[in-house]
Amino acid sequence: MLIRRPKTRIIFPFLLPHPSSLRLGFITFLLSLIAGAARAQADVYIDVAASKEFKKTAVALAEFLPARAENPKDLGLAEAFRAIIRADLLYCRYFDLKEEPFSPANLSTGPAAVKFWKTAGAAYLVSAKAAQSETVWTFNARLHDLETGRIIMEKFYQGEPRALRRAAHLFSDDVILRVTGRKGLAHSKLAFSNNSTGSKEIYIVDYDGENLIQLTNDRSIALLPRWSQDAAKIYYTTYRYGNPDMFEIDLKAGKIRPFTTFQGLNIPGGFSPDGITMVMTLSRGDDPNIYMLNVVTKGLEKMLTAFGVSSSPTYSPDGKQIAFVSNRSGAPQVHVLDLETKKTRKLTRMNWCDSPNWSPSGEWIVFAGRETARETLNIFLTDLSGRRRRLTDKAGNNEDPSWSPDGRFIAFTSTRRGHRELFVMDADGSAPHPVTGLKGKTYTPNWSP
Repeated sequence: MLIRRPKTRIIFPFLLPHPSSLRLGFITFLLSLIAGAARAQADVYIDVAASKEFKKTAVALAEFLPARAENPKDLGLAEAFRAIIRADLLYCRYFDLKEEPFSPANLSTGPAAVKFWKTAGAAYLVSAKAAQSETVWTFNARLHDLETGRIIMEKFYQGEPRALRRAAHLFSDDVILRVTGRKGLAHSKLAFSNNSTGSKEIYIVDYDGENLIQLTNDRSIALLPRWSQDAAKIYYTTYRYGNPDMFEIDLKAGKIRPFTTFQGLNIPGGFSPDGITMVMTLSRGDDPNIYMLNVVTKGLEKMLTAFGVSSSPTYSPDGKQIAFVSNRSGAPQVHVLDLETKKTRKLTRMNWCDSPNWSPSGEWIVFAGRETARETLNIFLTDLSGRRRRLTDKAGNNEDPSWSPDGRFIAFTSTRRGHRELFVMDADGSAPHPVTGLKGKTYTPNWSP
């Protein structure tokens, strides 16, 4: 639970469900995912706006201090908070961090310290104090405007040990928003499926690979997690009861329950901007098709007619269009449906396409695909004109792309190191890196709002 006050924020433990619940293969081109079979370029350079160069803001990061001098627990806590926040601020790449660990300026935020950091070229200063009791910690953090010498943001956090990382991530994102005007992603999480237990289960992990939690224990096939717009719930497909049903994980209530149990495929897709409507894949004894589902009333609307096997729907950020995959013209390709005119058009002409995901800016659709049957699967970008850019190449199979909430990074799975792992790369395809050390194979990641 989070209690908000004008200058304070108190965090209590965030309760997660006990393990017990669930993308599944979509007939033809999706069943291959569950079976574990391998699936699968005219490169046109497209400038990705999220990767454009910009001038970094100089921010001084002082040493975080113990609330009680010489108290080892307080000191250890302060150092832990600083390490997380430092990593967050470096990862976002908005800042040029100024650090002087041996300077007396680290011990003060008075006029002399302000002058020191200004001379070092910093525009802002981050300082903090922390205290550790037997069961609860407190963390008081500030952001100083060095030009005026004023404290322009102050946050107070309190919680149990397991809430420490979340508090640090929240403060990092507050700093990013206040200094740059952009939303941060330090508090975001990735949901995905992994089979390290012998069956495919749903997990979540912080954006930086820490705080890994197994959510389900279906002992079956659980795939395709999709976050609600408020990140309070996760929807996924499970064979827990034999049929590929959709289940709902309520993270706040700690409960997992069936959500749709129609005959055949029940596969969650993306959410409308208001969070009320989910686009999903249903088969209901027929070819898979795209439906709109009101998540409150459970009302359904079929979106396509005579369109072959269609799946993997994703909303545009303005809620006016849906991108999806269909084999209507032969091999599965990315199509776009205009919700007002009901007209569709094909964006790709490749050997294989799958898993489109619309960028937060609305400019790009990322998807997995291959241009020829001899190639491995790779990650591509396309704009609405159909121009595309390849983001991965000659590095195993790369699938299931999902945008970060700020549109600057893409999560995906890759076999480049011998087995299917969760990776994150910049939106221009640079700096790919594994996120977790979890054993087994990882499938269908989805980045939280």
